[in-house]
Amino acid sequence: MSSTPSCAAAAAIAARAGRRVTLWGRDGGLLVDISAGENPRYLPGVELPEDISVTSSLTVAAGGEFIILAAPAQATRALLKQVVPLLAKETPLVISAKGIEQGSGKLLPQIVAEEAPGHPVAILSGPSFAREVAAGLPAAVTIAGDAAIAARLQQTLSTPSFRPYASDDVTGVALGGAAKNVYAIACGVVAGMGLGENARAALLARGFAELSRLGETLGARRETLMGLSGLGDLVLTATSDSSRNFAAGVELGRGRAAAALAAPDHPLAEGLATAPALVARAKAAQVELPIAEAMADLIAGTLPLAEATARLMNRKLTSE
Repeated sequence: MSSTPSCAAAAAIAARAGRRVTLWGRDGGLLVDISAGENPRYLPGVELPEDISVTSSLTVAAGGEFIILAAPAQATRALLKQVVPLLAKETPLVISAKGIEQGSGKLLPQIVAEEAPGHPVAILSGPSFAREVAAGLPAAVTIAGDAAIAARLQQTLSTPSFRPYASDDVTGVALGGAAKNVYAIACGVVAGMGLGENARAALLARGFAELSRLGETLGARRETLMGLSGLGDLVLTATSDSSRNFAAGVELGRGRAAAALAAPDHPLAEGLATAPALVARAKAAQVELPIAEAMADLIAGTLPLAEATARLMNRKLTSE
């Protein structure tokens, strides 16, 4: 639900798997374009399946076998408040957004559990740029949830070019998908500052170490974080020019203000909002995340760009 790039990609996957799909969004003009086979705002030039229906009425949710939630992380709770009263009892809700709610520090499955009690929750995440998925290029992801729901979703969404792996580690998949955006921004900052490939590799490795520490504390399994929805997604997002979060980091590294990157007309980089929420969640769990903390301060404007590297490099020496 929503006409964001990830939702258009999810709709394309389900349609190619032979499912009846209805895509909801607020922008009537954009929905007309999508019904004609293209999302020109987010996925220009990508031909979408012709049999995707579109609507601007949320009442369509009442008849869904599954509801895929692809609104940005910070808008998920508000959307749920509108959608849940319309749903049939125990309709599964599938999260495809990636982030942590600001203020509460909660992962998206926790928000769904609060706003939609009694509805099964699953999360779809992994190394999958929306443009490539929508175009039908090969991708593999993780679907986490109750074993029966995950298995049903595998069958529902699997195609010759889209391979979902099942998991019951909802926390690990949600955390990996959210945190990797923050570390992708950090890698982009390194690139934007011209600090070299050695620095980017070191930051990528140490960022994953931070993610692993927090994941262990929150109950995520290490094999989940080492898999598609953790390390796999991090490597893709933190090393590709096609990544919105990496690109935002490059702009930060070149001196652009974070406020400009969060403007409505700028491509959405979820990591900008996730960074402070990730740090708050880690502090509540008494886990230190030096890189994420530096990114949160840099985004907030309290850490000058010129001091960010020194802050990380001059920390007390320790073992790996």
